[in-house]
Amino acid sequence: MPEPTPVTLSVDGMSCASCVGRVERGLSALDGVRQVSVNLASESARMTVDSPDRIAAAVAALDDLGYPARTATVKLSIASMSCASCVGRVDKALEAVPGVLEVNVNLAAETATVRYVEGAATHADLLAASADIGYPATVAEAAGGEDRTARKAEEARDLARRTTFAAALALPVFLVEMGGHLVPAFHHWINAMIGQQTSWVLQFLLTTLVLAGPGRVFYLKGFPALFKGAPDMNSLVAVGTGAAYLYSVVATFLPALLPDAVRAVYFEAAAVIVVLILLGRFLEARAKGRTGAAIQKLLGLQVRSARVMRGGESVEISVDDLAQGDIVLVRPGERIATDGEVVEGSSHVDESMLTGEPVPAGKTPGDAVTGGTVNGAGSLQFRATRVGADTTLSQIIRMVEEAQGAKLPIQGLVDRITLWFVPAVMAAAVLTVLVWLVVGPSPAVTLALVAGVSVLIIACPCAMGLATPTSIMVGTGRAAELGVLFRKGDALQQLDSVDVVALDKTGTVTEGRPELTDLVLAEGFDRGDVLTKIAAVEERSEHPVAQAILRAARAEGAPRAEAEGFTSVTGHGVRATVEGAEVLVGADRFMTREGIDAGALAAQETALAERGRTALYAAIDGRFAAVIGVADPVKPASRAAIAALHEKGLKVAMITGDKRETAEAIARETGIDHVVAGVLPDGKVAALDELRAGNRRIAFVGDGINDAPALAHADVGIAIGTGTDVAIESADVVLMSGDLRGVVNAFEVSRRTMRNIRQNLFWAFAYNTALIPVAAGVLYPAFGVLLSPMLAAGAMALSSVFVLTNALRLRRVAPAMDEGRGAAQAAPAGTFVTAPAE
Repeated sequence: MPEPTPVTLSVDGMSCASCVGRVERGLSALDGVRQVSVNLASESARMTVDSPDRIAAAVAALDDLGYPARTATVKLSIASMSCASCVGRVDKALEAVPGVLEVNVNLAAETATVRYVEGAATHADLLAASADIGYPATVAEAAGGEDRTARKAEEARDLARRTTFAAALALPVFLVEMGGHLVPAFHHWINAMIGQQTSWVLQFLLTTLVLAGPGRVFYLKGFPALFKGAPDMNSLVAVGTGAAYLYSVVATFLPALLPDAVRAVYFEAAAVIVVLILLGRFLEARAKGRTGAAIQKLLGLQVRSARVMRGGESVEISVDDLAQGDIVLVRPGERIATDGEVVEGSSHVDESMLTGEPVPAGKTPGDAVTGGTVNGAGSLQFRATRVGADTTLSQIIRMVEEAQGAKLPIQGLVDRITLWFVPAVMAAAVLTVLVWLVVGPSPAVTLALVAGVSVLIIACPCAMGLATPTSIMVGTGRAAELGVLFRKGDALQQLDSVDVVALDKTGTVTEGRPELTDLVLAEGFDRGDVLTKIAAVEERSEHPVAQAILRAARAEGAPRAEAEGFTSVTGHGVRATVEGAEVLVGADRFMTREGIDAGALAAQETALAERGRTALYAAIDGRFAAVIGVADPVKPASRAAIAALHEKGLKVAMITGDKRETAEAIARETGIDHVVAGVLPDGKVAALDELRAGNRRIAFVGDGINDAPALAHADVGIAIGTGTDVAIESADVVLMSGDLRGVVNAFEVSRRTMRNIRQNLFWAFAYNTALIPVAAGVLYPAFGVLLSPMLAAGAMALSSVFVLTNALRLRRVAPAMDEGRGAAQAAPAGTFVTAPAE
């Protein structure tokens, strides 16, 4: 069975929650298409397909629904083509790239023009497909693939032009008609100057231009959707303004069809409604462009070209043409083009956008560098180790985009409502008209028309559709700037409901770089000999305690010895033969298992543990030789971060393999509420289940390989960004900082974002709940108040703008705890340097 492939398509034409529902149902109905998630704010559809062929089917389905997938065109320069068979091979290879719709290869010009679906294919995919069959390619020219912010800015400019033109045409109609209502003398003056019929004909001409020009989009999209039995927001506007316009046309040119008492025109309502809705869409487009600001900042870190060594000379090439193993030159002040390893030179690199640390990191041969960071005053040459989509920065951008396009569980309520919302509104409008015609006062026809049009116009579900995704986009984007990456979008909601934060100890609460503090010898053993034998065994181990012992042995000048037959017993210790003697180093349970009695030094081990030391035993040839005390310093920010979590009403637990005395000493120092000690690596999952007692929700924070199962098992797994790739892949949230301040920021962003979503949803639902009855005329019998369709259009436009503006407030979320006592930096991740596991 083929592996499902995730695909994201950019979708045009969605304007409200009902559009989202139709796109989602249409794509979900396709064979081989699963896990469909449509996002109105990012105008995207995310899904998994069981084969690349399904992408073309999805594109065709979107076209049929009236929401076409956005496409782009790129021209590639193809090298090494010499005949028609070369053309055929290139054509076939490019067509095989998932998301490619059309390929045109030109042998004479040595080019290939490719049209592809944005999101499903990238320039790198096309270049790789051509290179894989022996025809290296470069991008010659691209069109239609501009970034989202630029596209939304252009859309806003277009809407501004259309709105201005529509307003210029509608203003005379509004002044003539509404001015006559407000100032009767003005009405009489118009009638005396040009006559009522001439005035109505002029209004007809100007309104027709508005509806046929700037407003035609509502009719081109709204009526087809209505006739297909799937009305959307455009259908509401089209029917509402169309009814007002047609009624006015009849009153103007076929007056005999209407009684004199109800003969009136509503051209100004139709024209002004179009202007107000276009104005609302303009404001929406401008606001939507700002919701993706964080992604644009990350994209701005990407380098477009790089200087590489080719044939002994430096040559500037596009970053798309970089290959693994290329030697890249970086001059002072330049941004590093891709991930790599320094091979020559020394410098300091500003990695603040990566780690939040304000002090540049020194780089010498053998050190790793990351694309997007900025070189200091020195010059470097480095070997590219990861390029294209594999770079850290590309992975971070992809991670943020996926989180921004996620659908939270709370969105399910909106989806269920919007499935029937627009048809229900149209039914309500029809019912409103019928009620007015049956029981309304004279002129019943006019009042029925006004009420029916107002219901149609005011009940737009735009605000409902934008309430959740805009907050997610802005919230996760701001989180990225604070160094918090939500790998899974639903973690944003889940984190808000967490009760207990469980922390791994080594590398999370503590530095993860222990130092040898004590070596208490049993009677009859020499310190130098014991240290030599222990160091020989630990040299074969990757455990951080082993490294501490090795550093101490080197510092004391202990002779180096070779270990043979090395064996590691997970969760217990290590053993090997050194200079003919069997040496064991490990926890007390290891000694008990091997039948070795600690004797008089057992009290020393307890004393060390009570002082916060990790105590280990060493045995040589079956005899107890020494107690080893190792201290792992607590990170400077841990105590303050745990206090901040307490202030948020959270309980904090620590899970560690250390003895209880050691763990409780650290807990006292940092303010941790609950300790689970003596846990083997495979026991952390069981420890989490114990903490879940009473239906409490758990977030687990860790960084090591042995934390991966616990990260996956917790309700929310949070990986410290300096941890291993395995741990990060298992986590829901990744922190770019190396300490617990990032955890506090993650909770702050989650809670602020969820509060913002609830505010938006309340406004969207309350707005419709309160104003639809008002538009239908429930206040008319008691107060004589009937909502004008123009006011309804204004209120509808403002509801969407309110939701977007409220979501944009999340851009100002301040870090609950900043990095290095300064503001948290933008969040491209690092090379995630492997840290030893506990």
